[in-house]
Amino acid sequence: MSVPGLMIAAPSSGAGKTTLTLGCLRALVQQGLAVQPFKNGPDYIDPAFHRAAASRASFNLDSWAMAPGLIDALAGQAQGADLAVAEASMGLFDGVASTGATGNGASADVARRMGWPVILVLDASGQAQSAAATALGFARFDPALRVAGVIFNKVASPRHESLLRAGMAQVGLPVLGALPRRTDLALPERHLGLVQAQEHADLDSALDKLAAFVRDHVDLAALIAAASGQAAQPSAAQLPPPPAQRLAVARDAAFSFLYPHLLLGWQAAGAQILPFSPLADEAPAPDADMVWLPGGYPELHAGRIAAAGNFLAGLRHHAQTRPVHGECGGYMVLGQGLVDKAGTRHAMAGLLGLETSHAARRLHLGYRAARLLAPVGAMAAGTSLRGHEFHYSTILSQPDQALASVSDANGAVVAEGGSRRGQVTGTFFHMIAGQA
Repeated sequence: MSVPGLMIAAPSSGAGKTTLTLGCLRALVQQGLAVQPFKNGPDYIDPAFHRAAASRASFNLDSWAMAPGLIDALAGQAQGADLAVAEASMGLFDGVASTGATGNGASADVARRMGWPVILVLDASGQAQSAAATALGFARFDPALRVAGVIFNKVASPRHESLLRAGMAQVGLPVLGALPRRTDLALPERHLGLVQAQEHADLDSALDKLAAFVRDHVDLAALIAAASGQAAQPSAAQLPPPPAQRLAVARDAAFSFLYPHLLLGWQAAGAQILPFSPLADEAPAPDADMVWLPGGYPELHAGRIAAAGNFLAGLRHHAQTRPVHGECGGYMVLGQGLVDKAGTRHAMAGLLGLETSHAARRLHLGYRAARLLAPVGAMAAGTSLRGHEFHYSTILSQPDQALASVSDANGAVVAEGGSRRGQVTGTFFHMIAGQA
């Protein structure tokens, strides 16, 4: 039996999807419902907020990077819940030009596959009845998708709301809510998105305020009634195999960008995850088969990392005989040095020749398809991977051999192929799955 679900989407980024999703998740949980959150696309920050709001792990669903069996297997995590709520990315139909096994990464792909109706969030700033034309266009663009209703955001006044509702009545689309303009409920942001959930000073209180705001201005009963879906058909999930059976994984505010479905898949395959905190100057477990440094914000903690003698000594000792891998931020920590935003250089582990800088910011963004040129733990040379890159660091020096041949979503070669030196490896892309 399928769990009914919804996709909260919008015509573009910045319409208020995350605010509404978090408020809905917390409000529905406060009503006694078990709600399974999901996030479309490769975003690794929003799911942590989803988990805090719903008290249930949130999983990424990505039609470009994931094979059909993996999407269905992860959607199956909703079993046992009363409702699935997925947050879209960017605009509902926005994706890359090329397609993977199930689509081009657009939120519409996942909503269509799961049979989830779309709740369209419209930023009503500067318009009234004209918003109905936008909603009607989205409702008619793809006949395989159902737009179940609209929630307006940034409504200026009761008169403004009445005009918006009049336009929607004209095109026959339900209005499920109207959120007044509020500036005091915004969550703090950083250059890669929201400040991480664990860094928010009083996240529970903020989520409770969002829930109260949503309860006051959204018809939650109508929202629940609009949900529907179709049973997922899990098959071989095509997760990359565990890179090691006893895997020491850095987990703290500097190393937090590791997709929950990877940990779930590795543990299901029998791997033991051994977490440790470099910021607390903890060394990786001495009996670990491999060390994995995820991405995050090491540039914000570079001084503490450089001074974490126990962590660095343990990492260097491990690297003498066993594999170590770093993704993005973790990759930078494996290098010789990291220059922070202020221009100060901090010595890092020195296990790779990489030197990086955040003083001259340059955005690197996009899907990545990669073929390993050397092993990464138990992942053999020749393994094909799909992932995503999103950072602002600049490479100053990278003398080591490339780890992988890498291309973007459209097949264009990406010059940055990571590094390898002995059993130490690193990449700027975050692994999502095996080749879709």
